[in-house]
Amino acid sequence: MSKLDELLRELCPDGVQVFRLEEIAHYAKTRIDCKTINEDNYVGVENLLQNKAGKTKATSVPTTGMVIAYQKNDILIGNIRPYLRKVWLADCEGGTNGDVLTVQIEDTEKVLPQFLYYVLSSEKFFLYDIQNSKGAKMPRGSKDAVMKFEVPLPPPEVQREIVRMVDSYTENVVELQKQLTAELTARKTQYRYYRDKMLTFGDDDKFKWENLGDVCDILTGYPFDGSQFQVSGVRLMRGMNIKRGNLFFSEEINRYWNSADGLEKYLLKENDIVIAMDGSLVGKSFGIVQAEYLPLLLVQRVARIRSEQVNNRYIYHYIACRFPSYVEKKKTGGAIPHVSQKDIASFRVPIPSADVQNRIVNVLDNFEKICSDLNIGLPAEIEARQKQYEYYRDKLLTFAETGNTILSRAEQSRAEQSRAEQSRALIKLLQYVFGYAVVTLEDIAENCDSMRKPVTSGKREAGKYPYYGASGIVDYVKDYIFDGDYLLVSEDGANLLARSTPIAFSISGKNWVNNHAHVLKFDCYETRRFVEFYLNSIDLAPYISGGAQPKLNQKNLNRIEIPLPGQKRQKYIVNILDRFDSICNDLTSGLPAEIEARQKQYEYYRDKLLTFKEVAAT
Repeated sequence: MSKLDELLRELCPDGVQVFRLEEIAHYAKTRIDCKTINEDNYVGVENLLQNKAGKTKATSVPTTGMVIAYQKNDILIGNIRPYLRKVWLADCEGGTNGDVLTVQIEDTEKVLPQFLYYVLSSEKFFLYDIQNSKGAKMPRGSKDAVMKFEVPLPPPEVQREIVRMVDSYTENVVELQKQLTAELTARKTQYRYYRDKMLTFGDDDKFKWENLGDVCDILTGYPFDGSQFQVSGVRLMRGMNIKRGNLFFSEEINRYWNSADGLEKYLLKENDIVIAMDGSLVGKSFGIVQAEYLPLLLVQRVARIRSEQVNNRYIYHYIACRFPSYVEKKKTGGAIPHVSQKDIASFRVPIPSADVQNRIVNVLDNFEKICSDLNIGLPAEIEARQKQYEYYRDKLLTFAETGNTILSRAEQSRAEQSRAEQSRALIKLLQYVFGYAVVTLEDIAENCDSMRKPVTSGKREAGKYPYYGASGIVDYVKDYIFDGDYLLVSEDGANLLARSTPIAFSISGKNWVNNHAHVLKFDCYETRRFVEFYLNSIDLAPYISGGAQPKLNQKNLNRIEIPLPGQKRQKYIVNILDRFDSICNDLTSGLPAEIEARQKQYEYYRDKLLTFKEVAAT
């Protein structure tokens, strides 16, 4: 039973009381002069970040009049477009406006600010807020409805434990994001290095050089009237949809035209290259159109590049490599840097043979796919962990009338399975990119220690099933508790340090294991044997505790790091080591047999040499 379960049963045996928000909090009413605020402490709905990501510095601060004051530990909620899920727990004092709901707690001893923040950042609250909002293009939440939202309020001790648990989940998500982002950055750097090397051509190279406009059709977009934009229809390809080699589409920036009738010329096709012609990132804002984005209409100040003569993906890779530095010399200055259609058409491109183009595209597409897999897969992993975190948070904050709120055994099992699947996916991804992934035993093995059962020698019934301890078979017993393939790892004993015999050994079939050996189950033979060989080869001293009696406890066992290659490489290594193992076993059994045979031969000849014909008696 967890500490939270214990607290709930002790303090809330009959359930958790539910309050309307207006019973425990109110909206801030105090106003302060605009002269007292700045970009750091002013919070408008525009500088609250989406998806509960907090806030950023304000880009616009009112300079006259009065604004609503907020205090540290107030909860600020964006009231325009509630579906953006904007919420922030204030860590300072400052000012805000009427588009931001400022929730102030009546009694912070009874209601912990962090606890209420987690309640008001839950999916349950935002779905409630969205359902009660009004307006089509710019929906606005209902201030009255928000105050009617029901908040489960356990005692402060329970609130503190929930906050501690959710904070822990949050820290894990943040750390994971840092690690995965670092991996992504490293892979992209490697990709750019090889791309640039491959696409570096000298003047003496036997390739024809052409102006981009001579081998490609270059078109700039149609001047759509912004006042006629629609909320649905054919999506428009605008400059803000293009950034650093990628295309971005979201409800915030998407714009639509009612129909493509009469505008067929501006319809984009798969593999079209698009370049934003102005903005702070001009020269760096390009991308390639994928089928999933279509249909798309090209907007003015965006150039479309399409070629029937040259592999369009070769052109795209060369643009990604050399176009930014070219534009840096060509772009005009001023408030909004821009590049002209003429400048784009004058960009020089080396044109190798079609076969060379295709080979370059094949290599660079594969490199890009790796980065794309990372660019999609790793953020997806972050998103999955975030959703998992939110799932647990919402479970912790959902109190049944019976007083129970913790995950059921079935839910716990599903959650653990989900984590295992995510872990396996990430391991495979890293193995694909790097050739191996550094994992812990906890990541790749199921620990079955809870099934172990020691039986003293006096109570054992003799039988045919092996009874295992820390170093192998101790006895044979009448019954079994395990049936299958497992890896046993010594839990205690001097051999953990002396290593006179293996501390990890595989077992199969029906057997019994006592509490002196850890029991691990793996998904496949290759991984089990690889881990067995690895554990028997490394120094385990950093993981061993105890003095007179060395011990490898389950916690330390789980955190042992293993450089795990992909499945194919595991099989290759295990096959080699298995053969060596077999040779050693053959020698172990063969050499004594050979010695024994030679000994018998020696004794035979010795006896012959020492056997003399007796002299006849006279």
